[in-house]
Amino acid sequence: MARYSIGFIGAGNMASAIIHGLLQSGMSADQLIASAPSDITRNRIQQDFGIHTTVYNADAARADIVMLCVKPQIMKAALSDIHKTLIQQRPLLVSVAAGITITMLHQWINDQDYPLAVIRAMPNTPALFNQGATGLYAESGVSLDKKQRVTDIFNHIGIAQWVDKETLIDAVIAVAGSAPAYYFLFMEAIRDEGIKMGLSPKVSEQLTLQTALGAATMALKGDDDITELRRKVCSPNGTTERAIKTFQKGQLDHLVKQAMEAVLQRSREMAGELNQ
Repeated sequence: MARYSIGFIGAGNMASAIIHGLLQSGMSADQLIASAPSDITRNRIQQDFGIHTTVYNADAARADIVMLCVKPQIMKAALSDIHKTLIQQRPLLVSVAAGITITMLHQWINDQDYPLAVIRAMPNTPALFNQGATGLYAESGVSLDKKQRVTDIFNHIGIAQWVDKETLIDAVIAVAGSAPAYYFLFMEAIRDEGIKMGLSPKVSEQLTLQTALGAATMALKGDDDITELRRKVCSPNGTTERAIKTFQKGQLDHLVKQAMEAVLQRSREMAGELNQ
């Protein structure tokens, strides 16, 4: 792996997932640094990964690539703390914060005269197990080399897909960022109904989880698309067809549409709230 440094502003779960993936890929621990205000967090990062940690965000901001991994609500304050360092060092910035646009980042850094290269990333929580799905957007002017470096980073924790409009990051949140919870909710419902039908909690949960894994594996590794896979499972006048027709009668697709549109709306609301 190329010898460039990566600094993490914030060292929570997503930063930990990325660090873990980078180290597994062969990146050296001495190429990474993470900042966090909490002694407990810094000690955990040091013990788990052996990388350098610091209480000072400015130390991490001197890296070649700076990953902005703090919560959206404190991003403005975090950037105000390091904007001078960022302007002097001119790293590639990668923000994983929902609801914060590239324009907002430039405003908070105050780099309008000579803007930094900025990329937005929207990973999801399966990245904690190297099974993440990340949407990426780069503003115009970001070099192909920098985009490739960021692609490589997120490919180490799953897959990465680029979108060509920043507004599509909201769609990424709806399709991937928030979506693990949709599947968890559906699995909860199946598990709980299995228990009501007489299965033990352990048996019902294990069958539910393995079936979800198996279905995802078929969709990822098989030759058929997901619509055809569904059709193949539905034997005419069989049990599965009866279940699918019940879902359709209950307008499951409409409910999914409403839920995903709610994600879009909330993401846009957050951008307005955070920009006040």
